[in-house]
Amino acid sequence: MLLTFAIPRLALSQAMVTGRVTEAGSGQALPGVNVSIQGTTSGTVTDADGTFAIAAAADNVLLFSFIGYKTITEKVGDRSTIDIELPADVSQLDEIVVTGYSTQEKKDLTGAVSVVKMTEIKDMPTANPMRALQGRVPGVTVTADGSPGGGATVRIRGIGTLGNNDPLYIIDGMPTKNGLEQINPADIESMQVLKDASAATIYGSRAANGVIIITTKKAKAGFSKVTFNSSLSTQRYTTQLDMLNTQERARVYWQSAVNDGVDPSNHQIYDFDWEMVDGVPVLNQVILPEFIDAQQTMRPADTDWYKEIARTSLIQSYDISIANGGDKSSTFFSLSYFDNKGIIKESQSKRYTARLNSEYNFFNKKLKVGENLMATHFVNTLIPINDVMYTALVQQTLVPVHTVTGGWGGPAPGMNDRHNPVRLIDDNKQNKGYFVRLMGNAYADLEVIRNLHLRTSFGIDYQTNYERTLRKSYVSGFLSDPSNQVNTKQDVGGNWVWQNSLTYDLDLSRNTFNFLLGSEMIRYVGQDFWASRRGYALEEIDYAYLNPGSSNKDNGGGGSSNALLSQFAKVNYSYDDRYLASVTVRRDGSSRFGSDNQYGIFPAFSLGWRLSEEQFIKESIPVVSNLKLRYGWGKTGNQEIANNATNTLYESVYATDGVWNFDRGTAYDIGGAGTGQLPAGFALIQQGNSGLKWETSIQSNYGVDFGFLDEKIAGSVDYFVKKTSDILIEPAYLAVIGEGGKRWANGASMENKGIEVLLSYSETINDLSFTITGNISTYRNKITKLPDEILGSYPGNGTDKTILGRSVNSIFGYVADGIFQSQAEVEAHAAQVGKGIGRIRYKDLDDNDEINDRDRDYIGVKDPKFSYGLNASVTYKNFDLNFFWQGVKGNDVENSYKTLTDFPTLWAGSNWGRRSLDAWTPQNPNSTIPAVTLVDSNNEGRASTYFVEKGSYLKLRNVQLGYTVKGLAGSGVQNLRFYVQANNLVTIKSRSYTAPDPENPGNAYPIPVIYTGGLNLSF
Repeated sequence: MLLTFAIPRLALSQAMVTGRVTEAGSGQALPGVNVSIQGTTSGTVTDADGTFAIAAAADNVLLFSFIGYKTITEKVGDRSTIDIELPADVSQLDEIVVTGYSTQEKKDLTGAVSVVKMTEIKDMPTANPMRALQGRVPGVTVTADGSPGGGATVRIRGIGTLGNNDPLYIIDGMPTKNGLEQINPADIESMQVLKDASAATIYGSRAANGVIIITTKKAKAGFSKVTFNSSLSTQRYTTQLDMLNTQERARVYWQSAVNDGVDPSNHQIYDFDWEMVDGVPVLNQVILPEFIDAQQTMRPADTDWYKEIARTSLIQSYDISIANGGDKSSTFFSLSYFDNKGIIKESQSKRYTARLNSEYNFFNKKLKVGENLMATHFVNTLIPINDVMYTALVQQTLVPVHTVTGGWGGPAPGMNDRHNPVRLIDDNKQNKGYFVRLMGNAYADLEVIRNLHLRTSFGIDYQTNYERTLRKSYVSGFLSDPSNQVNTKQDVGGNWVWQNSLTYDLDLSRNTFNFLLGSEMIRYVGQDFWASRRGYALEEIDYAYLNPGSSNKDNGGGGSSNALLSQFAKVNYSYDDRYLASVTVRRDGSSRFGSDNQYGIFPAFSLGWRLSEEQFIKESIPVVSNLKLRYGWGKTGNQEIANNATNTLYESVYATDGVWNFDRGTAYDIGGAGTGQLPAGFALIQQGNSGLKWETSIQSNYGVDFGFLDEKIAGSVDYFVKKTSDILIEPAYLAVIGEGGKRWANGASMENKGIEVLLSYSETINDLSFTITGNISTYRNKITKLPDEILGSYPGNGTDKTILGRSVNSIFGYVADGIFQSQAEVEAHAAQVGKGIGRIRYKDLDDNDEINDRDRDYIGVKDPKFSYGLNASVTYKNFDLNFFWQGVKGNDVENSYKTLTDFPTLWAGSNWGRRSLDAWTPQNPNSTIPAVTLVDSNNEGRASTYFVEKGSYLKLRNVQLGYTVKGLAGSGVQNLRFYVQANNLVTIKSRSYTAPDPENPGNAYPIPVIYTGGLNLSF
């Protein structure tokens, strides 16, 4: 008999296989992952470092599974070491979204809520995450200049009121109107934008302009991680306006004089060698004197003031965080340092931040106690940037930076009294501003019974700003001031917040409910003071405190406070994961209003229908993975007025200046002692209005969310209508009322309508994966009501042409209709004071044969027709590439630079722009620039279409290439990534825009091009 035995192949060729399992993307070790041999009961789990060891044969298949992550299989083959990256198995629809005192899954949202992908902006070299948000969220507009401090203006769905339009920020549950430049962007875990009233009403009185919710990072249970991020950037000036050099300015002056028929040589500095050739004036040579001032201290120069004030500078960013999560406690601690030296010399902003987020569990996790604490310290160099930028434009290049003896150059006879911008920088570089902000809250969350949570939180948000500045004495050309002065000022302010809420989740088969009931108390306080002295023996900042000053002692200060008391409730309902509803109501009481109107009630509701969960959709259109219809309606409030707006106010002023300020004095120093108790007298400065009430906005939102092919294609479309009434304003008053006519009132209405579209496409092909996301949004604004007495305060003539029915951003003025080419054209045109050959012709709109105020009309709108953004990310093996474009289309801007570049007469003693070289002459009749002149007889600086240009642009905001080093598990490194990137690399603008940057049409801090190299390391 032949006996045979069946021996499993597993037992014949086993070998030990080891490896490490990490989280895809972060490189974080995953403990507790199940590692098993497919088809058998053999298996193991990973330890605290994510490592495992298992006996397996070459033809076995290992199965890696872990809750919340996708399951992966790997054939063993001839490998003895297998490292695995598990991608998270969280659908975008299952993403948890913070929506106001609670959270929801994204698929259950019925309001207009946008979720920001923090991975797209986390490495941006900016102190303010809002700057990196520009163009990424439809309906959210971010404007910012290039200043080192990081400030930004954020508008959600346009301008909704005539006062403060800033959104409300919620940082770990703490409400604030302050910007986000004080927060370390690397600490942010998630960011949501609540755009419509149905989503934002839960925040009531402060939510009329939208809400941005920030949640910072916490440690995850079972994970320990140290992360270090570092980047070094260079930035440079790229938007310089072309100005005239010394010879060119002299030539333009000569041409202006010749055009006016006066002798050019009458100038106080220039002399000219010129002649008439065949009836045409010809300039042979510009003759400059040896010195431009009578004291013979300044030789003629050819100073490039931009080069003198600008520099290529550095941005440094470092942050480190430590996260440690256990079963009973978790702690997240971070430190960061950000230093932006700015592209204007000596400008600088340094930021230090620290964060501590911790949580502790008690009674088998029934009670959670924790805190979120942030401390920020800014040190800013107080260079007078606006003055520096302005004087670099207008100061003549003829002026040297320094005199022959090493002093400061400055204006000479015939020039405007404009400072030397280099002196402004050098004399102020020692002045610093110090800002400190403490923000945080402590909370306790108790699960009273299953699914019933009672939560209480108390938080503070206080900041202080201190400045001590030394104004030095100086001599600069014919400008001089022998005195010096020290100014010291400090303000302290902030608020405390006490929140209490009760939430309950109820699941009844197909019916699920979420109930929220809460209250909130907030109190704001603020104080400020200042003091100054003159007469300092030493002009050194370490000496220049108040005490050494000997004269002109002065001081002042003030303070204010306000409070809010609120109650709110919300119910979310879902039936069979298909039919969704949410109802919210909030009652706010503000100390800023009188007792009759102190409280406002703000209700909202929203409905949703997930068609993709309907059986007929699943059967008939299987490619649909998500399809949801949404509608929301809600009312929000606004109380952004002065704390004492309802009160009648008087002030007492001790009159010490009887020459220039005599009319403000309410008491007089009869004895001439200059001191003493105020004898008597009060002046009315504001009329009270006890009838002031809440400004309210009512908004409807229609939306659809969609996804196809398992969310490979996904997006949303929203249409909204927002109507604001009882807008709080401080209208102008008739002069006959006299002093004290100022009075707050409810007196205006406004309407906004708009559409927002978001579309994305994702694909993975072997080692290549990519995502393309685009968005486009548009809105239209119009004022629907204004009191008659303030119509004249807005663009229009106050009578038949008013802002009513138009955007608040409308431009009003004359219509420039080309340039007079001949005397016949001049004579045929309507009466126009100053008209002449080479001058601008203005349209006679009312056909009365005279150009006057009634010929003005609406000539532009600053609102863009639409805004858009396009983000693309590509990953191939260890490489990743991202680029982001952002732009606006169809907006008009008032190019104020043109008064400088095209009209020498408007800036007679200043430098001029290079465009003036191409001005109209009989030999250059096709020029669109009027003839240069020394006298503005035609009033060509008036608001007109000549200054209105197209502000459309498209910018390559960011392009980034990264490389992730893999295979470092044995060294303890979880993630190591290097990257290089560039910001603001390409600008495409309208050909009709004649200045450098349509995004920055005024003389604000220029937006630089930034090149960055950095690394992300975690272990």
